[in-house]
Amino acid sequence: MAAMSDDAAPEAIAPAANRIFVLILQHPQERREPLATAATAVAALRHAKLVAGLSWPNLSRALGRDADPRRWGVLYLGSVQPVALASAGELVLVDRQGEPVDNPEPILSDLEGIVLLDGNWSQAKTLWWRNPWLLKLHRLVLNPPRPARLGRLRREPRRDALSTIEAAALALRHLEPDPTPADALLAALDRLIAEARRPRQPAVEA
Repeated sequence: MAAMSDDAAPEAIAPAANRIFVLILQHPQERREPLATAATAVAALRHAKLVAGLSWPNLSRALGRDADPRRWGVLYLGSVQPVALASAGELVLVDRQGEPVDNPEPILSDLEGIVLLDGNWSQAKTLWWRNPWLLKLHRLVLNPPRPARLGRLRREPRRDALSTIEAAALALRHLEPDPTPADALLAALDRLIAEARRPRQPAVEA
């Protein structure tokens, strides 16, 4: 079963069996965001964990077990030239200079897990800079084909700034051999959006 925080999504979701472990580092302030999606993402996956905080000494401490950073990726927040992504796919492996890696398949196929930073753009950058061990992980950049689904409900600062659950879905769509985990995440997102749009019933006075 997926490891969950105290902010687990209220609706029980049958988790999908994902091969790539998903570790979500959540900025503490994001826990109070009504449209936060990290808990829903974790609930939708069998192999996932959500931890809230600002810093951890290394990947193993954040994950709660031994892990080899050489077999993990992180959704990168740094600068990548738009030209570099123009001819690339929806998931791009980049080097330390932000350039797409030639022949990324051997690295991507050997990944054990990915790390996502959960929070608004400023909060995610805080998590990036307070956890220098993230620099040891492979850098993955998302090049989404369309704007975030949550865009009309929660404004994002950039077109490629997807919600956490959408980012996880897009990454797993290209890393997993089976589309089921990505489909499960998007189905969970659709339920979350439907709930957010549902008219609230007025309180009944006693």
